[in-house]
Amino acid sequence: MDVDHQRVDVYLEDALNNAPPTLRPFFQRFRTLYDQKRWHQLTLAVNEFLADPESGPYQVDLFNRFVRDFEGKINQLRLAEMGVKVCRQVDDPQKTLGLLTSLLVRISVETSPEAHILLLSTLAQVKLLFGDLEGTKADVDKCEQVLDSLDSVEGGVNAAFYKVAADYYKAKAEYGPYYKNSLLYLACINPETDLNAEERLSRAHDLALAALLGDTIYNFGELLMHPILDSLTGSQYEWIRDLLFVFNSGNIGKFEVIATQFSREPILAVNHTFLRQKICLMALIETVFQRKGRQDKERPIGFQTIAEETRLPQDEVEHLVMKALSLKLIRGTLDQVSEQAHISWVQPRVLGREQIEQLAVRLNDWTERLGRVENFVASQDLFAGVTA
Repeated sequence: MDVDHQRVDVYLEDALNNAPPTLRPFFQRFRTLYDQKRWHQLTLAVNEFLADPESGPYQVDLFNRFVRDFEGKINQLRLAEMGVKVCRQVDDPQKTLGLLTSLLVRISVETSPEAHILLLSTLAQVKLLFGDLEGTKADVDKCEQVLDSLDSVEGGVNAAFYKVAADYYKAKAEYGPYYKNSLLYLACINPETDLNAEERLSRAHDLALAALLGDTIYNFGELLMHPILDSLTGSQYEWIRDLLFVFNSGNIGKFEVIATQFSREPILAVNHTFLRQKICLMALIETVFQRKGRQDKERPIGFQTIAEETRLPQDEVEHLVMKALSLKLIRGTLDQVSEQAHISWVQPRVLGREQIEQLAVRLNDWTERLGRVENFVASQDLFAGVTA
């Protein structure tokens, strides 16, 4: 018997003697599978053990004294997943970092990039809890470089990366990147099963605030259609959900009503001026949308009309339109002399029920006009046939 095998035997014997009766069958199975060198089956057995609620106090010892012996013979991503589970049982953050760093060194990024990303993402998460933002960002950047080089990645690996990236940008109060990475994280998991009710509420709340406060976010479509937003319904944050839909419709009247509740969410109260400008931009988009498809679609929009729709002084309209152009929310030109805006395109976005109904009315109108043109063309052909 070699030294490694003897060391494993000593560990398993010790575990059998000290583990509670409910866990002893695991160690008996470990011994059988290890002796038979059935590494895949042994991997499954270890994961089953780690999922047992009673196994917590024994996990670190199992990983260091047993799994370490055959770690090179099993799938490295499964090994990394084991390491991530086991590190949750370590109370000392320094020891957690030590366990993960040691395992990361033993896994090659060239041969096992997914395992490397998972461990590095978990390390970044621990550093973030420490408040080490610089270290977190360095690890996130390394993960991103490896991810960019891969054609496909398992969902759990992507989820670990996007979660820590989102959490980092939340800590930095960078709303745009947080919004993007948080939605990507949700796309990699099943929120109903992978998050508890409190986590879903927190995630929906943070996403809603990021959508409102992000200075590059003017299309809330993906969030408005995401089931995570339903977590706000019936909660103390339901009014924030309502505010998102108000912004999407560009309804300044409703915005001013809900704005009276900003004191319930201090960060919105602090950014009231920015939010007022943002709702004006959304109102401008809505004004252009209302005109597109109508018979007057080619007619320019006067500054006075825009001022009325956005509730701004007329001398501020030009700056608003220029802001919308610079953000690529609209395309067109300004005629400063005649105080008119010629808008040729508006950014696509998710439509509410009222907007869809308006679109249906326009479609019916377009169909009727097309029918009249068709009848006219048919009558001209008929007339031409008769004269001939």
